[in-house]
Amino acid sequence: MSAESDPAKPGSPDLPQPAPPPIRLASQPNLEEFPGEVEMSLVDHLEELRRRVLRSLLAVLLGAAGCLLAVKPLVRLLEMPADGIRFLQLAPGEFLFVSLKVAGYAGLSLALPYVLYEGLSFVLPGLSRRERRLVAPAVAGSAVLFAAGLAFAWWALVPAALNFLVSYGADVVEPSWSIERYLDFVLLLMVATGLAFQLPVLQLLLGALGLVQAKAMISGWRWVVLASALAGAVLTPSTDPVTMLLLSGAITALYLVGIALVALSERLRPA
Repeated sequence: MSAESDPAKPGSPDLPQPAPPPIRLASQPNLEEFPGEVEMSLVDHLEELRRRVLRSLLAVLLGAAGCLLAVKPLVRLLEMPADGIRFLQLAPGEFLFVSLKVAGYAGLSLALPYVLYEGLSFVLPGLSRRERRLVAPAVAGSAVLFAAGLAFAWWALVPAALNFLVSYGADVVEPSWSIERYLDFVLLLMVATGLAFQLPVLQLLLGALGLVQAKAMISGWRWVVLASALAGAVLTPSTDPVTMLLLSGAITALYLVGIALVALSERLRPA
């Protein structure tokens, strides 16, 4: 029997040919996994980013303008930890520049939730359903922790640093400080502490995305203590050991809170 009439051989005309498998394009979006994905060109993405950045800057400017109207009560509030200290204006217009600086920091803090909202609205369409469930709690937690960092710096770090610095030379010099340098010290310490308080949010995001695990973070606690000590020395504008110890201790405690959050997310994660 010839090869052409053999029905058992592949390619015989008597046998039906199998249908080719369906072709899936990698560029086709999965609407179930990415429900908000919209096809846009690079120019459209840049234009949308420009609009959101401009709106965020406008919100910061409006917040700063509103805080400028009440800048004197804000300055008095920031002076409260330095009770008994005499503040001086050492140059013409120094308090004017100080007022603009305080209003700018306060306006940025007030506009931070809206800035986070604009950033979230820009990246949200490209995120999957699982990533969307992580973003909203992370953004809310970030805003709350930033406010908690500001409060911790104002209630604990600034008074501790001032008490140490004033008492160190109280029997030699009379404390009379420049208002600009004092507020630079306070504002920098508060903002640095607010940024350091973002550590648990970063840990939770990395753990939820599967990039780190709670056991691995626990095993590296020695490096964390060393890194927190270095961060306390770098982030604090003063050189006193009290402030550095308080900030490094707070960072270490926040790291442990982040480990607990990652462990909880691992238990709640579906198998």
